[in-house]
Amino acid sequence: MALDTFLALLLFAFTTSITPGPNNMMLFTSGVNFGFRRTIPHMLGIGVGFFVLLIAVGLGLGALLHTVPVLYTALKFAGGAYLVWIAWKIGTSRSLSEAEGDAKPMSFISAAAFQWVNPKAWVMAVTAMATYTNEQLYLFTVLLVGFAFAAVNVPSVSTWAGFGSVLRDWLSDPVRLKWFNITMAVLLVLSLWPMLK
Repeated sequence: MALDTFLALLLFAFTTSITPGPNNMMLFTSGVNFGFRRTIPHMLGIGVGFFVLLIAVGLGLGALLHTVPVLYTALKFAGGAYLVWIAWKIGTSRSLSEAEGDAKPMSFISAAAFQWVNPKAWVMAVTAMATYTNEQLYLFTVLLVGFAFAAVNVPSVSTWAGFGSVLRDWLSDPVRLKWFNITMAVLLVLSLWPMLK
């Protein structure tokens, strides 16, 4: 892969990873409700889950979805339904003390599994593999795309969880937290619109 193509890949990976979407909205909310440290398994789960999804798409799953479009549509709607449920849980959360008690941040396994029904993750994976792989060095470029995303993932997800944890003290006021959680739930649902078209 030429250097200019690799730099374009890194820019694509960073831009798609740092921009708002379901993962980043949930990380921001988790940072507020649970703090940065308790959100680390969620962050790592996103990274590992997306890496596995990306490699699977590169190794043939993308072609299967292209061949059976109804499968892709089913995945998008399953992901959308799951996101609406998560948005409901976020929107009805009312206190940080509740977040520290019964409620728990998303686990590593749940965050990794969520990538398989996350519409934005699928769009990113299919686009990256279609754009940045080379037929002559296919396996090498599939792995290179995967590692490019892995390299930008940690700073991207950490930024969103970090922003949330910085606002934690300010949002310890129950009224502010209530409206923050409702706003984040609405934004999470709205993030589905471009992906479900």
